[in-house]
Parts: sequence; C-alpha cells; structure tokens
Amino acid sequence: MADGTWTYWDARHSDLDELASGGQIGLDRPGNEIFYAQRFGSLLSLIGDLSSPAAPLFVLDAGCGKGYFARALARCGHRVDAFDISPHAVDHARAEGGGPRYAVAALDEWRSPWPYDIVVCVDVLFHVLDDQAWAAGLRNMASLIRVTGRLIATDIVTDEDADEGTDEATAERTTRGARTVHRPIAAYRAELEPLGLRHTLSQPYGFRESQVGFHVFTRTR
Repeated sequence: MADGTWTYWDARHSDLDELASGGQIGLDRPGNEIFYAQRFGSLLSLIGDLSSPAAPLFVLDAGCGKGYFARALARCGHRVDAFDISPHAVDHARAEGGGPRYAVAALDEWRSPWPYDIVVCVDVLFHVLDDQAWAAGLRNMASLIRVTGRLIATDIVTDEDADEGTDEATAERTTRGARTVHRPIAAYRAELEPLGLRHTLSQPYGFRESQVGFHVFTRTR
C-alpha cells in the first residue's frame, strides 16, 4: 500500500509479542491481557451462544493479527476463517494452530465461496488511513455476510451512536497520531446501508479511557 500500511504492520508483528503487536503498545503485558480478555468477552456477548458441533457458526476474523480472537472463537465451537495483511502475523497464527484456517490478504482482497454468519474486524479499520481503501475493505466484508448475518467492527463510539434518531451529519473524521483515523458511525452507515446492512448496536469497550467500541450491522436483505 502506498501509505506504508503493510510495511508498518508486518514490522510491528515481527518486533512485538503476540499481545502488544495487535493490542496497545502503551500497555504492559498484564494490561494487554486484560484488554484482550475484556474485548473477547464483549465480542462473545454480541455473537451469542448459539453453536454446536452439528451446526457451528461460520465466522470470519478480518485482520486477525496473530490469531488471538480467531483461536478463542474456534475454542467456542465456531468454524473460523481468518486473514491478515501481515505474513509474519499469519505465520505466527498458523504455528499456534487451534483450528482456524489462515491466509494472507488485505481487507478488500478476501474471497469466500460461502457466506459467513459473522464477520468480525477488531481494531483494524481505524488503522486503514486511505479512505478509498477503507471503503473498499468495508464493502468487501459486507459482501461476505449472509442474510441475517452480522458485521461486528470497531471504531470510535460516542454517546449518540446508539441513538438511531440522532442527526449524524455533523460527525467528523478524526486523525490521531500517524497510524489512526477514526471515522464516525455515519460514514459506516453511508457505505453499508445501500448494501443491505442496518446498524443495530454500538457498544463501547469500557476499558480505561478508550473511546473505541463495537459497531454491529445486521444484513436485512
């Protein structure tokens, strides 16, 4: 990518451990353990507990990093595909095993012959700096979801995001540092609603001072 995204993330996954590479660099290891565990607990509450060996949920982890969430979802009985732009991260995830099928791909590149029940994209989209690449990745993920399936993505969450009656026209795109661009829920809705996905829930992480949280979109057609 022209903005150096691939180079940055492959180097980060090469240089940092399995938590810090995809977590928060400013946290120590215990802090990142809590951060991962808290996000995964919230993710499970959003996905639900419907899974069985005879009928597992088919889940895609888009931008899986070193596979923490993919492995955890597989342990819960789900059938998991996962991909990341970083070859180093995918090599690490494959070495860990645990059930998911891994591949190297960008958000707009992944293809599947079957639709997913759930697509999760945790702390990835706000690191895609280019707006066109962000939109292309979002649209591709939307195309992979079956009717009544859900896209669970993360970005900044405001108090107003859960209020569907709120006028979002004044919400703004915000840049934080060199590697983070937060986009308002209005930008997500503008891309996803024409594709048949409706915003059904926003839930903040509730982790320390983080303003990030989950946005859930459900395919209705």
